[in-house]
Amino acid sequence: MALEDPRDLKGIDQEIRINELKAEAEELAGGEMTTWENPDCPPDIAERFWEHVVAYEKAPRTSHFQMLSDRGVELPPPDELSDEALHAKLWELIHALAEMQTFLVSTDHYNDRELYEHLWYETLHEVTIEPLPGITCTLDLVSSGSEEDIENYLRYYADDESRAHWKESYPGDAIPPREKPPYDRDRQLPKG
Repeated sequence: MALEDPRDLKGIDQEIRINELKAEAEELAGGEMTTWENPDCPPDIAERFWEHVVAYEKAPRTSHFQMLSDRGVELPPPDELSDEALHAKLWELIHALAEMQTFLVSTDHYNDRELYEHLWYETLHEVTIEPLPGITCTLDLVSSGSEEDIENYLRYYADDESRAHWKESYPGDAIPPREKPPYDRDRQLPKG
């Protein structure tokens, strides 16, 4: 039978570790950090969260394009590929990303060429970190906050509740009519 610690030394030690992690995260962020923590968050979860924050901030910066290249995945420019070759290369890319625990979502508004171009010219060159153990990365292709992405999200992906919430939150914004996406790829994509 385990004896209870009336002074809760384990809990105090954990609270000290959490505070040390928070201080390290703040230092890594250059001294400016805005956070909110649920007061009911169990200490074990809070500690793991702050461990992940510190690991993320310490991880070397790179890009998905560089990581793929380092793994031997060739990514020729889109204009060098026929439609058939591009389709095959796109799926090779999608599976190579999944092997790196990186998953695509919200791709059904792009045809194969548009998606490969978007990935090749933009998304794959964005700064990221090397994958951390146990962590996945989701590349949501309508989440940049651009007007085009917001419109595509509302048009093709947002459910009725999300559309209503958007209308309430941004009453001046025009909500595009709901449409079925022109392509059917997302359901076939690897999932994390």
